[in-house]
Parts: sequence; structure tokens; C-alpha cells
Amino acid sequence: MPPAAARPPAAGAQVVTRFAPSPTGYLHIGGARTALFNWLYARGRGGRFLLRIEDTDRERSTPEATEAILKGLTSLGLDWDGEAVSQFERRARHAEVAHEMVARGAAYRCFATQDEIEAARNAALAEGRSTLFRSPWRDADPATHPDAPFVIRLRAPREGETVIEDAVQGTVRFGNDQLDDMVCLRSDGTPTYMLAVVVDDHDMGVTHVIRGDDHLNNAARQTQVYRAMGWEVPVWAHIPLIHGPDGKKLSKRHGAVGLEQYAAMGYPPAALRNYLARLGWSHGDAEVFTDAEAMGWFDLSGIGRAPARLDFKKLEHLSARHIAMMDDAALLHDLAAYRAAKGDPPLSAAESAALGRALYCVRDRAKTLGELLEKAAFILSLRPLVPDAAAVAALDPVSRGILSELTPQLQNASWQRDVLERIAADAATANGVGLGRIAAPLRAALSGRTVSPSVFDMMLVLGRDETIARIADAAHWPEGAR
Repeated sequence: MPPAAARPPAAGAQVVTRFAPSPTGYLHIGGARTALFNWLYARGRGGRFLLRIEDTDRERSTPEATEAILKGLTSLGLDWDGEAVSQFERRARHAEVAHEMVARGAAYRCFATQDEIEAARNAALAEGRSTLFRSPWRDADPATHPDAPFVIRLRAPREGETVIEDAVQGTVRFGNDQLDDMVCLRSDGTPTYMLAVVVDDHDMGVTHVIRGDDHLNNAARQTQVYRAMGWEVPVWAHIPLIHGPDGKKLSKRHGAVGLEQYAAMGYPPAALRNYLARLGWSHGDAEVFTDAEAMGWFDLSGIGRAPARLDFKKLEHLSARHIAMMDDAALLHDLAAYRAAKGDPPLSAAESAALGRALYCVRDRAKTLGELLEKAAFILSLRPLVPDAAAVAALDPVSRGILSELTPQLQNASWQRDVLERIAADAATANGVGLGRIAAPLRAALSGRTVSPSVFDMMLVLGRDETIARIADAAHWPEGAR
């Protein structure tokens, strides 16, 4: 991953957002929502959405986690501009800025050892004073600097306030006497997170930092770094975290947490984007909307301050609505991705074509892609079908006889729904039974199950030859078959 691009000139006035996850595990559903908010805000304003991998924690960062993040964002349908930036690869630039701050007088070299820092804090604690470390090297004459390891600390203001004007949280004030001179560069020359984030955001031209409100306190320290360098401070927008249905912080006990789990549960990406957008943000009473609508509507002012609550029933509702409204090509694409997420083999071209013919009769009322495939099992099953016990039970001797009477009529019939319905109705009348007495054995013969789409839809999708062949097969099902 290449270094970050230079910050565009202010005259460009282009919105630039970023998503900056740490590659230490799977992509959390909360992180996915943060990425979505940044994506929507930038895309809706003709801006740029950037991706940065904050991989400076070398012990915890893994290539596998980075790949999981990239894969997760792609599966959610989010694209980013340019290549992903590695924060670790930019460490020389971070160090350069730390030394520049020293040259500006905005930072200083601190030679205090860990033992000295600990002793100072213990003494302050014993005397009832603030335990914030006040370095004796802050105003020391450089001529007195020893030839020893040092860290670079920010020369933070000690009086007044650092004020954050947050687009979500409003005005947030931090007393400067409660903020210490944070370390920007460690004694081994590696940058701290606080410095690296600011340098990267500045160099990448980020204009709006949209992230979880667990970073709100960081904004105060990072604002001080911006000011120390004379850089423009971005717009801050700290969004509430996602809680479980019980109102507690989201965790594994609430079920799916990682984005890949949601993909394997069969929620179409469009539905998941719709749902995540509504988690903590609203536009009037709009519940179901497209990406284009979301981009046009999304604004930071619509984000609430209270934590959002995960609600799987609402997600299922949105999933069903999106499955019903998607075009066939998009739905087939999502079905293929779902099967891949489940580890199932891909469908053949013939199977995909058959499934495409069946979509019209299986998509309604399917809450997930898995439910849709379950309803479409009849078209993906090969002869001879393996019926379940209930299907076998539906084919008693009388039913088998009625099906045998139907076969010659179906062989010569025009293969249209009204014609097929009339043939079935006539057979029911001739045998003195209701239409259900015809439909039940037909359903069993065509699908091997007692729950399926309409028998007439199945006949239309399967076609004449396959329909008649399955009826013929069913006549030979042995009692007790499963």
C-alpha cells in the first residue's frame, strides 16, 4: 500500500472522508456502519472516500485481518478511491512531523525515564495532586540535554480550554489542565497513534472525520496537534456506538457481530446498507430506500446522539423488502455471493439460468437469501428427487391414480397457467374432490416436499418434459422413502 497522497489545495473545497480500521480482527458491524456513513457523506457530495489501514500495532496487526477488512467492505458494496494506505509504511513521515514540531517549539524532547515518571506520579498521588506527568524537560535549555534516549512530547497548552465543535455531539470543552503533554514519538523513533492519525488525515486531505464517539476524547489531543502544526482542523463528527437489543454495548452475546456473519446469514448487501444507515441516522419517516436516495439525503445533522440498538426483526423486514424490489441480475449476483460466504459450491450456468426463471415465484415473502434458495430448491434439484416423509405421505393410492390421469392431458396441453389450472380443476371435478386434493400430490411430485411455491408456477418453471418426468418418478416412490 503506497504512502498517502498530498493534501489537495483548500481552493478545491472537495469533501474527503476516510475509514481507518485497525487490522486486528474481523470487521465489526459498528465499523461497517462507520465506513458506510463516511461513504455516503462523500459520495453524496461528489467527494472522495479513502481507506487507511492503521497497522502500526505490529504485534496485533495481521495480513489476514487486513484482507478480511477489504473483503468485508467489498461484500457490503462499498468502494473507495485509490489504494488503501498503510499507516505503518508512513512512519518516516510521522517522525518527520514530530521533529518539525520540535523545531517550531510546539514539541520538545523529554529524557525522563519510566521509573522517574512513575515516581513523579506516586508522589503526586500521595500529596493529593493531579497525577498528570509534568515533564521537567518541557522548558529545559537544549544545551543541558543528555546523550540519552528521549521521546518527543507535544508542548500542550496548560491554561484555557480545547473546544471541539462536533457536528453530532455539539460543543464539547476540555480543560487544558486535564490534558498532559502527550508523547508523539517514542524513544525507538516510532510514532504514537495520536500523531500518526493527524498526520495521515492532513496529508490525505481529510475534511471530515466521522467515527465512533469512543474517539471523542482523542479529538481534543488531535486538535492540539493540528494547531501545533498550523494545519486546518477537520470537521469532527463522533457518532454513538451500536448497542444490543437490551441496551448494552454490542458483544458476541447478542449474536452476529462481524460483517462476514451477516453475509452468511443471507442479508443482501443493499438491505444491510439500508439497515446500517438507519442505525442512528434518519431522514423523516423513510425506512426503505436505495443507495441513490441515501446519498442524496445523508447529512451529519440527521445523526442522533443516543446509541443505536440492533434489531434483527427490522433487519429481516428490510431484507425481505429489498429481495422483493431487486432486479433479477442483482439478486442472482447476491445469491452467488451468499453461497460463497456459506462455503457452498457455485451454481453452474444452467442452474443459474433455471434459478433466474424461478425468481418471480420464490422471491416474495423471503426474508433472507437462504429462505429464497430454500423455496427455489425444486428447480435446483435433480431427478430422481429424494422426497421427504411428508411428501411420500401425500401420495396415497388415490392421489397416485389422479396424477396418472393428469399425465396424458398435460402431454398435449398448451403450457400456459390458465390452461394448467383448468386441467387441474377438471380433474378435481371428475374425481369429486377439491382442488387441494390435486395440488397436494402435485406439489409433492414436483418438489419432493409439501411446502413449495404454487404448483402451477413450478410447472411453468420446470417446463412440460420435466414436469411429466417428475410425476412419472413419483408414481414409483416406495412407501417409507425419505
